[in-house]
Amino acid sequence: MSEPTDDFELAGVPDAFQRLWTPHRLAYIKGGQAQFNKGEDDCPFCLAPARSDEESLIVHRGESCFVVLNLFPYNPGHLLVCPYRHIPDYTDLTVDETAEFAALTQTGMKVLRKVANPSGFNLGMNQGVTGGAGIAGHLHQHIVPRWGGDGNFLPIIAQTKAITQTLGEVREQVAQVWAEQLA
Repeated sequence: MSEPTDDFELAGVPDAFQRLWTPHRLAYIKGGQAQFNKGEDDCPFCLAPARSDEESLIVHRGESCFVVLNLFPYNPGHLLVCPYRHIPDYTDLTVDETAEFAALTQTGMKVLRKVANPSGFNLGMNQGVTGGAGIAGHLHQHIVPRWGGDGNFLPIIAQTKAITQTLGEVREQVAQVWAEQLA
């Protein structure tokens, strides 16, 4: 019989594998994307502004749009730019909303460059369920910071992404630099 491998004295044989525990993703995996294709009353982007910035992971509030950390980030610092209005399509934005949406995207990139020094970005909007939108009812644009070598076998083979900081830590850093950027 092998020796216990932890303080709980559970059986197991040590191996060369590291374990990445991501229990927070279980709610998303169990419910799937359909859990977010709801109306304004259940939309996480409509509900977020009513809560504190820390609770909702909001890094900046503008006049017609806000910026929030992605709850299920592709990379650390993955931001979403959202209009306050519950609209599904980019063409539904007013001229003023479009201008602020674009300006917040630019500021988000500048802030992430200062916070995390990425070597590139992916920007994008998935329009409609068929277009791949996880929350199709509420328009949002992704700002994903990228670094050389940030893509590896884990997302492809194990459907796992290693994130090195908590969302709260990232939100605090991004919000602080965002405020400094505006000052």
